[in-house]
Amino acid sequence: MAWKNTKQRSLADSMLIEHDAVKELDEVYSLIDWSRIEQLLTDVYSSPRGNKAWPPIMMFRALLLQSWYKLSDEGLEKQWARDLLFRRFTGLDISEPVPDHSTIWRFRQKLNKDNLMDSLLSILNNQLSEQGLYIKTGEVSIIDASVIEAKNSRSNKDKNGNPTQDPEAAWNVKSGSDGKRKSTYGYKAHINVDEDGFIKAMEFSAGNSHDSNHFTSLLSGNESAAYADSAYASNKHSEYLKDKKIDERIIKRAYRNKPLTKKDKDFNRLHAGVRCTVERVFGVLKQHYAMSKARYMGIDRNQTRVALMAFAYNLKRGSHIQRGYYV
Repeated sequence: MAWKNTKQRSLADSMLIEHDAVKELDEVYSLIDWSRIEQLLTDVYSSPRGNKAWPPIMMFRALLLQSWYKLSDEGLEKQWARDLLFRRFTGLDISEPVPDHSTIWRFRQKLNKDNLMDSLLSILNNQLSEQGLYIKTGEVSIIDASVIEAKNSRSNKDKNGNPTQDPEAAWNVKSGSDGKRKSTYGYKAHINVDEDGFIKAMEFSAGNSHDSNHFTSLLSGNESAAYADSAYASNKHSEYLKDKKIDERIIKRAYRNKPLTKKDKDFNRLHAGVRCTVERVFGVLKQHYAMSKARYMGIDRNQTRVALMAFAYNLKRGSHIQRGYYV
């Protein structure tokens, strides 16, 4: 399928007055070589027949804007139509119409169907590594999970008597720091980050999936050390890390009639500072990327949404570190 030509600037576009507000994302845009991303997206629309499609790289950059600005598909369409910053970042001329929200939805679905998000994140991280922003030599892995409330979490019924609750989500029961048990109907995002807060890998599950089920699959096997909270402690994981020659830095847990020793407490205190990096990443994703609540029904759609957040987050993180901002 042929793509629409969005690279030729119109007279109206060339007459726009330059302003810093329109250039806010220029540093982020210039951080990576987009042609490598574009190469992977080449076959997203591969049918030789039909009308010309929007360039996949343009659509992908629009989904990053959606993550950064916490927009729905309809909201992205409206913002894209009226915002010069959005047009500049995506390369869409001011004289061109914007894709409608259904086109945006179908493109994201295509990314999920073709299982492209893991490869896209890998391409980004490799480019950040080449620039010395993402350090792979001697890297560590910090694993954790966070609960995401389902779009329809209550067991209500529609006017026809059909249940409206998301059938692919599940209940998660967790004890808070205050000792109270909190139940959430939804999903879980499981991530692996490095010491600088870059997301290395991500998995997505229903809310009732135990955190420890995703520990080894998130690891590369090449890290120097693995950090996690006490929910991941098990003999199986200890054997895995020992076999891979990975230092185990999983928080020690107390058991009935077996309290923590002073050595265990010192161990936990020593490594807690590194482990909290993953909690800061989740904090950013929930506060600035609206990860706390699912936007769609079903696990696949929400998994793709969170994977896009991971890509958008790493791109912004790389830009911040390039400018010397490490917090």
